[in-house]
Amino acid sequence: MVLNPSHLRLHPSLKKRVKKFVRSPNCEIRVDSAFEAVVGACAASDRPGQSGTWIVPEMMQAYSQLHQAGLAHSVETWVNGQLVGGLYFVALGRAVFGESMFHQATDASKIALAALVAMCRTFGVPQIDCQQNTQHLASMGATELPRALFVERVTGALRQSTPDWDFSPVYWNAILTPTTAAT
Repeated sequence: MVLNPSHLRLHPSLKKRVKKFVRSPNCEIRVDSAFEAVVGACAASDRPGQSGTWIVPEMMQAYSQLHQAGLAHSVETWVNGQLVGGLYFVALGRAVFGESMFHQATDASKIALAALVAMCRTFGVPQIDCQQNTQHLASMGATELPRALFVERVTGALRQSTPDWDFSPVYWNAILTPTTAAT
């Protein structure tokens, strides 16, 4: 399942929550400031219907090495100086592969995803590989692609330069401005 950044659907309640987050001086998005903490929180998250996690210590170490090499990144939702949600992903050129997300506050992981989409729109990233086919991702605009089209898009994205994965509040305009935001 992939999410084309231009196809993000922010449901009214989530859009309202994102706008409130953006206006609050106690809320911020950070990138790569707590990578290991995000991966650890994802590993420790309860997953309904699953008996465990695939994010075992060896995987955590591998992602840490990818992060140190500049290939894995975290998008973090911070409220009152506390990490309350986030996600991590692998980026190769403009090919983005979402790995996992967590939340300790309502919609904190969705806000992190919205921030990632805002960055991807700003940086010209064509798609985010969500890997899992879930109703939740579908409700936000993710779709399945035929394998050949997926490989073609990833191949093209790999040939493009890697963006500087950092977040600026101005990026919110990419998803919240009425002329560009899909709702």
